[in-house]
Amino acid sequence: MSEVKQKAGIAKAASRQMAICTTEQKNEALLKIADALVREAASIIAANEEDLARGRDNGTSPSLLDRLALNEARIEGIAEGLRQIAALPDPVGEQLERLERPNGLTIVKQRVPIGLIGIIYEARPNVTVDAAGLSLKTGNAVLLRGGSAALSSNARIVEVIHETLAGTALPADAVQIVNDPSRATVDEMLKLNGLLDVVIPRGGASLIQNVVQNATVPVIETGAGICHTFIDADAEAEMATRIALNAKVQRPSVCNSMETLLVHEAYAAQHLAALAEAFRERNVELRGCSRTKAIVPWANQAGDADYATEYNDYILNIKIVNGLDEALEHIRQFGTMHSECIVTRSEGNAQRFLNEVDAAAVYHNASTRFTDGFEFGYGAEIGISTQKLHARGPMGLPALTSTKYKITGEGQIRE
Repeated sequence: MSEVKQKAGIAKAASRQMAICTTEQKNEALLKIADALVREAASIIAANEEDLARGRDNGTSPSLLDRLALNEARIEGIAEGLRQIAALPDPVGEQLERLERPNGLTIVKQRVPIGLIGIIYEARPNVTVDAAGLSLKTGNAVLLRGGSAALSSNARIVEVIHETLAGTALPADAVQIVNDPSRATVDEMLKLNGLLDVVIPRGGASLIQNVVQNATVPVIETGAGICHTFIDADAEAEMATRIALNAKVQRPSVCNSMETLLVHEAYAAQHLAALAEAFRERNVELRGCSRTKAIVPWANQAGDADYATEYNDYILNIKIVNGLDEALEHIRQFGTMHSECIVTRSEGNAQRFLNEVDAAAVYHNASTRFTDGFEFGYGAEIGISTQKLHARGPMGLPALTSTKYKITGEGQIRE
């Protein structure tokens, strides 16, 4: 039996025990895992350094290495995410609807665990903890398949989780990780009907599309992040600069960072040159349309291929537009329905943008970097869903539940 199928079978059996664990038992386990991660930070960082060394040897870009890297502060942040999950209300058992039928039947609709969730993700080892924590809190088991870039980090993190769960009421087998990083293990997970109840991909566009196009198990699609910020004609310059810089350079390797800056022509005429210099001071490579290059001659030429690229790096497209309508059209053509922002003092333009942009998260006068489960108060997230069924946006605890109808009668039969 393959590693994937064996571990899926073990986790599936554990999911039945997870479904009857109490909120108190789940919270206690999450808090113990958080403490253990901090306590074992040195061994986790040592494993992470093995991954970083391989990445440097393989020529991995600095932005992706940053995405991969762990230190004590990041591990404490990951642990804090688990503590926040523990502090959140448990959605399992929540009554969503209650009906009293004329024939005397009582019908209750409530949240229940999904069962066994498969997570396929790439370089970020924090996803290992987030996925495990959210799955355990919602009474699910999880089968993890991380990328080869974080192989050592993920293995050590799951070891810590297993060691900790062994001393709790939760089954340690509820968290499983596939150690084989080959493409074949992904392909096998996508066909585990009868074992996996749902699979969630987290990563780049090619990974997500492979899962969406080839899975026979249900998929919750998370999206690539080609995110835009539109600076309107009347935007307050200091605010616009602060938001645009944060959206690009605060952490460019993540999916909610800005890839294209759209600038109203009137604003560009007064402020684009200074804004471009601010990006250059932060080592951001600029690629611009011909109108941009007339103001910022040192920018490289941008075309449709650039506008359709998720860089996850210190590279930014700039396009000057005639107004809101052109900005909206550009976002419709190149956006990935992830996160979009308008910076404006016009309430009318702000409301049009918020209402007309088709994206999971739409911002007025705030950075797209806030599209994150931690920032939304969910403690952590399983991913950012850009689909429109079941869950959309940062997926916290309710997104990892299904529903069940419980019907109580007194001997009724259907005539």
